[in-house]
Amino acid sequence: MKAEIHPDYIQTTVTCACGAVYRVGSTRRDLKIGICAACHPFFTGEQKFVDTAGRVEKFARRFGSTRAVRATKKAAA
Repeated sequence: MKAEIHPDYIQTTVTCACGAVYRVGSTRRDLKIGICAACHPFFTGEQKFVDTAGRVEKFARRFGSTRAVRATKKAAA
């Protein structure tokens, strides 16, 4: 590797919105993240229910049928 063209690699702290703090190596200082392994549902096993009921029905009311209409080829005469 060439000298003096690479950024400095330093130990930094990564702070999550849930309060977890990690020490990692990075080229940036003091990173803040919104979600980490301590609070992500995939790693914690907790399923957060997102209210999606009614979204399909609302779409159907606004735009009509939710079924896709297939285009028919006109027969060549």
